[in-house]
Amino acid sequence: MVAVNPIRTEQDYDAALTRLSEIFQAEIGTPEGDERDILADLIECYEDRHHPIGPPADPIASIEFEMDQRGLTLHDLVPYMGGLGKVTAVMSRQEDITMPMARALHKHLGIDAETLLQEPIAGRSR
Repeated sequence: MVAVNPIRTEQDYDAALTRLSEIFQAEIGTPEGDERDILADLIECYEDRHHPIGPPADPIASIEFEMDQRGLTLHDLVPYMGGLGKVTAVMSRQEDITMPMARALHKHLGIDAETLLQEPIAGRSR
């Protein structure tokens, strides 16, 4: 097993990713398997600090993402947003998300409330 060092720079990060790809298939309980697990944790910590991935800034994109992840259709949003016409208008960016809609989407689908309150990005569509 190679000595595992902290990831402090982008060069360290790149080297850790390269090494991880080399030992990715290592078996659990082997020295290389242990090294893989340690490297994966170090890489995750470095990425969380230096390359964070936050929620989308656009509420419609956030809803679309959640729909895609859960296999939902526009019909599935009706209980949270109103009738199908209202859902279609909001999702096509013709109408804004209301506070009751934002609350329901946050409560039932777990979409970040702050994101739901953002101004939709104009002209952006699915």
